[in-house]
Amino acid sequence: PAEPRDSSRLMVLDEKTGAVKHDIFHNIAQYIEPGDCLILNDTKVLPARLYGTRVDTGSVVEFLLLNNKGDDIWEVITGPGKKARKGHRFTFHDMLFAEIVDVLPDGNRMVRFDYEGIFLETLERLGKMPLPPYIKEELQDQERYQTVYSKVEGSAAAPTAGLHFTPELLEKIRAKGVGIGYVTLHVGLGTFRPVKEDDIEQHDMHSEYCVIPPETATLINETKANDGRVICVGTTSCRTLESWAREDGHMEPSAGWTSIYIYPGYRFKVMDALVTNFHLPQSTLIMLVSALAGREHVLHAYEEAVKERYRFFSFGDAMFIS
Repeated sequence: PAEPRDSSRLMVLDEKTGAVKHDIFHNIAQYIEPGDCLILNDTKVLPARLYGTRVDTGSVVEFLLLNNKGDDIWEVITGPGKKARKGHRFTFHDMLFAEIVDVLPDGNRMVRFDYEGIFLETLERLGKMPLPPYIKEELQDQERYQTVYSKVEGSAAAPTAGLHFTPELLEKIRAKGVGIGYVTLHVGLGTFRPVKEDDIEQHDMHSEYCVIPPETATLINETKANDGRVICVGTTSCRTLESWAREDGHMEPSAGWTSIYIYPGYRFKVMDALVTNFHLPQSTLIMLVSALAGREHVLHAYEEAVKERYRFFSFGDAMFIS
């Protein structure tokens, strides 16, 4: 990751013309106007990777927590999967115990945890950050994989477009007369699942839990009424707003599960501009970006990014599409 956070590079893409400009992220305030609003996802990544042993054999196992189903039951990915069959029990440093209660059709497991005290505190003590598999080094500072405004625990991955912001940069943007609002979408690993169908409409979209609080809905409605732009930081913020916006762009406070799937041809109801990272080919993320700026403009911008040696993915550089 770049140090400081806002020293990463920034590509500015004009969605109408496809024109590209190169800058540094700490200059992003100059592309945001007074009267605009910035919508940030305040989810916090759980230290959701656990290493333990099977009680009867002592064999080593890895759990990656995905979704809290309530009553201490979680959906998890286990590795190696063959060592985690229904009824098997596992221990994590004798502080946390787990039993496989079901094996799902996709290979994920439903696991019931048993522990003393508060589960999240136990997880903080035992868990590791669920960094993407292409990041080989362990982070020296676990907080580097959290946004500086992360608050509500529940994600299996960081909303990475927000990793570029510092408290000072957010204050600079706010001082310019820009409203800042927060939504919560707990990022699931399904976000990164590639689209393998030739007909993209056949892709089975994952589901994620999200919340739009009353003050954010009010901010968005006031921004729209005053002809300001709604700028989403990250595809997760975009998907949250677009899931609950009315056809005319009006927002109401909302909460629930969304499986919205945005690809070219989609008409955005509320989002006007987007801050995002550079995404994997064949991902639903690059399809969302293409829905906003057009496939040809996005492919041209990506060619430019490769040529200029921009860094891609979670700790990579950023793009502002406006």
